[in-house]
Amino acid sequence: MSTQSQPAIRLRNVSKRFAFTPDMPQSVLESAIAAVTRRGRHIPHDLWAVRDVSFDLLPGRSLGIIGRNGSGKSTLLKIIARIIQPTEGEIVVNGRISALLELGAGFHPDLTGRENIYLNASVLGFTKSETERLFADIVEFSELDEFINMPVKHYSSGMYMRLGFSVAIHVRPDILIIDEILAVGDQSFQTKCIDRIMEMKRAGTTIIFISHDLRNVAHLCSDIVWMEHGVMRLAGPAESVLAQYRDHLFNKTGRQMTSENELGGFRRWGTKQIEITRVRLLNEQGEESTIYRTGDSLCVEMAYIAHEPIEEPEFGLALHRHDGVHVTGPNTQAAGLNLGVVQGPGIIRYDIHRLALLPGRYNLTTAVHDSVDPIAYDYHEEAYSFRIVDNGARQAEGFVLLDADWHWLPGAAQSPALFKEFDTQAVRMVAEK
Repeated sequence: MSTQSQPAIRLRNVSKRFAFTPDMPQSVLESAIAAVTRRGRHIPHDLWAVRDVSFDLLPGRSLGIIGRNGSGKSTLLKIIARIIQPTEGEIVVNGRISALLELGAGFHPDLTGRENIYLNASVLGFTKSETERLFADIVEFSELDEFINMPVKHYSSGMYMRLGFSVAIHVRPDILIIDEILAVGDQSFQTKCIDRIMEMKRAGTTIIFISHDLRNVAHLCSDIVWMEHGVMRLAGPAESVLAQYRDHLFNKTGRQMTSENELGGFRRWGTKQIEITRVRLLNEQGEESTIYRTGDSLCVEMAYIAHEPIEEPEFGLALHRHDGVHVTGPNTQAAGLNLGVVQGPGIIRYDIHRLALLPGRYNLTTAVHDSVDPIAYDYHEEAYSFRIVDNGARQAEGFVLLDADWHWLPGAAQSPALFKEFDTQAVRMVAEK
């Protein structure tokens, strides 16, 4: 963060403490319960939601505040928006702030959408005539024209968001503050909101943005503050901070999934004439991992022991997305791998050279069957999980990234010969590969 003079926002050693006063028991039963539940443990009376945060944000810059739930992000925004006062430290804000922090914040539930527009604008210092000039644009952007005369207590969460966002962007703020409220809107309106935020950014509006969608944060923000347990863990250029934050999340998620895989708890059945004794998911370096990116290699290694000679057993896998969609089901027999007579211990490996999967959680079933009769020797149903994580690049929708290329052929629709020429070139390119 820059420390130049006259920042739009300056925080110096800002902290916020919330004091908690335990409820006094109102009856003999409540007294007895309180005595039992509180015995032998310390009950904290203070919570430091934000502790010793300092940074400068220059005019026209866009700041993303990231971190897990409970890290102090929303409290920090409320301090900046002057909704709450810090317990310690100094905060300086230069310019008009428009803040969209909570659904329905600033709205009176018994007033209509129309009346709430005038109410919000007046709070921000607009006269009635100024608001009248903005009114049509606010309603048009919100797409709530047929509901604008309805009391907002009858609005859905998405309608609240539409009206609140529309008011916030039309009152010409110097500083726009947005908490995760955009997440409640439908996809088309979210896109519309992001586009408008980008327009405001280009016009020089200072923006502070909170979201768990790191792609939006990377797209909108020039700087990042990473909060953890109320403390600013890191601050700096967006690309650098997001890279470190993603690594932190990947490592934490990986440890959790590894622990889940080791604990087991999955459905298992079979005759146990051949047992799958161990399954490992290996990355390109041959290390066990549960976190991969699209395009990485993955090796599924199954160790087994055949307690008696088994002729031509079939080892197989089934891969499902977390919502139950069956992605693929390879096996040794379909691949033409002749195992002959299997006896004693051994290892079967399935090497995926390039994962074509898009971000998400995937569950892996491992099994060994009789190759002729429908007999399962050992079946581990969706026993092993791994995750494909977002690498920050914009990718396709769905769960599979096809190994394909886009080509632009202007005028090709009017020239069949050009299609033929392109087909010939494409065949040549594939052959050269």
